[in-house]
Formats: sequence, structure tokens, C-alpha cells
Amino acid sequence: MSSVQLPADYVPPTPVEELGIRSADGIRLHVEVHGRPGAPTVVLSHGWTCSTAFWAPVIRQLADRYRVVVYDQRGHGRSEIPPSRARYSTRALAEDLATVLARTVPAGERAVLAGHSMGGMTIMAAGGRPEVAERTAANVLISTGPSELVAELTVLSDVVRAPGLRRFLHRRLLRSRMPLGPVSAVSRAALKYATMGPSSPAGQVEATARIVHACPAAVRFHWAGVLDRLDVRAGLGRVTAPTAVVVGTADRLTPPVHAHRIVAELADPQGLLLLPGVGHMAPLERPVEVAAEIHRMAAAHLTGAASDAASAAASAAASVDAPAAASVPAPVAVPVVERTTVA
Repeated sequence: MSSVQLPADYVPPTPVEELGIRSADGIRLHVEVHGRPGAPTVVLSHGWTCSTAFWAPVIRQLADRYRVVVYDQRGHGRSEIPPSRARYSTRALAEDLATVLARTVPAGERAVLAGHSMGGMTIMAAGGRPEVAERTAANVLISTGPSELVAELTVLSDVVRAPGLRRFLHRRLLRSRMPLGPVSAVSRAALKYATMGPSSPAGQVEATARIVHACPAAVRFHWAGVLDRLDVRAGLGRVTAPTAVVVGTADRLTPPVHAHRIVAELADPQGLLLLPGVGHMAPLERPVEVAAEIHRMAAAHLTGAASDAASAAASAAASVDAPAAASVPAPVAVPVVERTTVA
């Protein structure tokens, strides 16, 4: 049992509803609904080796004013493990997202979609699908990339300079079949180095380790194969909804070069938010800022969210006992340029 205590905000909240739905190929997906029934909807899609638990601190930031839908990607968390390698693909990710939206976003309504890492790749892979577009008001792509993931990894030290050798070693790390085993001091340190910023506190590292270690080794391996050959640039080019991009400056898995490429290809870019010193796990490392960006896009593009934001801001201003309301600030006009938060 780990001696590191999990921060209260990182304990997964209890959903108001749980669903088990079948995707196009019959895989059962675990879906949770949090927050306010009837409120504007936000859908969160997690990344490789993670689960709905990954979004816990962001859900807590958003649940007071949104209906927040989260789901376990196939093979992850409580979703069914695909029975064959053929069931692991970007097409399957896009179909799973379409299924979740069809079940949780009523016809005629739209949601803000936020995807981290493989979750962002899911949104890009679904670009051009009318059944997804008709239920999407806006997107937030977080710590993700559309292609050339292995080529851009910076996990290895600069001591290994030969491009071919770096790619070979990075590919071996990415596609390792080795079970991670129990969380330990060594695994925490390795995971922090590879996936988080250097100033991430122990509680955040512990939350990350528990989530990642829970992913079955075979599932991790099969999805690694998909990521190794990933190319969702065609889908990215067909994403028409307004889209914001977020990345940490210390992200070793999907470095900022990917974020800049995504912004350049978007039909309706809504800005690039840089988080100084933050690694790949931005929603765990900086949940307030990530939630604020999701809220900014919802308030600007989601029917009903703007009025809710104004009401929440007025309530916060009227009460000196409600400082927590400032954790998700009211939206501000942001030009389609790069922004940097204060560390």
C-alpha cells in the first residue's frame, strides 16, 4: 500500500449516473455523468493508459455549472477489453466517441468536447463525421498530436543524438510489454520524469501512478502500436468546430511542436494556451487552468453556458465566503494567438 496520500480533489467523485453502452462493433463502454442534470454538457475523453479517474480534479472544477460526461476508452478503466488487435484503431476511437455522444447528448443539442492525449486524437480522428459534428459546439485539445509521435518524443536525454537510434529506443519504450506492477518509489520517479513537470507535487504523481499502473499491460501494448503509426491529420483537417489547444512547455510525450501544427491546420482555431513547466498530464498538473479553458470555450460557444457563467460570477461577487468560484474564471476575449499562463 502506498504511503503517499491522494489529494482530496483527485479522488474520483461519485457520478449522478452510470451507463454501459455498446459501440459500433459491440464493445461495451463505461460512461459516467457528473454535475448538474439539464445543464450544458461537456464531454471529456482521456488518454492512453488512463481512465475516467484521470479527470477527477477537472470534473470537480466544472460540475457546479455543467453536466459532465466522461467515459473509459475501450480497454481502459471499466470498459471492455477488445478481444483482438483489430479492435484497436483510430477508427474505433472515433466510433466510440460517436456512440457516447449519441447516447448522452440529446438530438438537437451540442456539447463541448475536451480530449487529452489519445482523447484529443480521438476528436481529431472523428473529424468530418456528421454524427459527431452535429453534437459538437467546440473542442479543447490538450497535450496531444496528430502524427509523428515517436519522432517528436523527448523522453530520452539529449545525450542520444542520432535520430535513428532515438526513434528506435523511444519505440521500444512506447511499446514495452512489461507489466508495471505495484506503484513504488522507483516507478513514481520514472513516471514523473516521463509524463509530468519537474515541480509536480507528490500527490499529483501518486494520482498519475495509480491511474497508469491500473491499465492492463496488453491494452497498453496494443494502443502503443496504434500510437506508433498514428496519423489523424486528415481528420484534423475536417474538424470545423471552434477549437482551442492546450499544452505544457515541459511535455515530453507530445511536445509543443504538435500543438503549433494542430493550430496551423484547424479551420477555426481559438488560441493556443501554453502552461509553463507543465508536463504531459496537464489536466492533473493544472486542473484549474484546464477547466478554465474548457469553461471559456463553453461560455463562448455552448448555448446556456454563457448565462450560467454570468450568474455564477454574480453569485461569487455577492458572497465573500465563495472564493472557490474564482477557480474557473469568467471568459475573456482571447485572440487566436499563443497565450501563456503565469507559473
